[in-house]
Amino acid sequence: MIKSDSSSKRYGIEIRMPDGDPFRAVHLLGDSWTGQRWFDSKEQRDQALMAMRKQPGNYRKGDLPSVEYREINPDQ
Repeated sequence: MIKSDSSSKRYGIEIRMPDGDPFRAVHLLGDSWTGQRWFDSKEQRDQALMAMRKQPGNYRKGDLPSVEYREINPDQ
């Protein structure tokens, strides 16, 4: 699990792999792998989320990471 300090930060991004992803195999990352990143403001979170969703520079054109992102808000 990837996690950053959320004690004083209210806006987050949850990162997980979609169902059926080969990396969810028990001998790799497993079904329960998730990551979280926390931010002080909604604007910082939204900016980071846009950057995460962009085509990574080290991937072939058209290849994308197999991850899903979910916004975490203070009212959830």
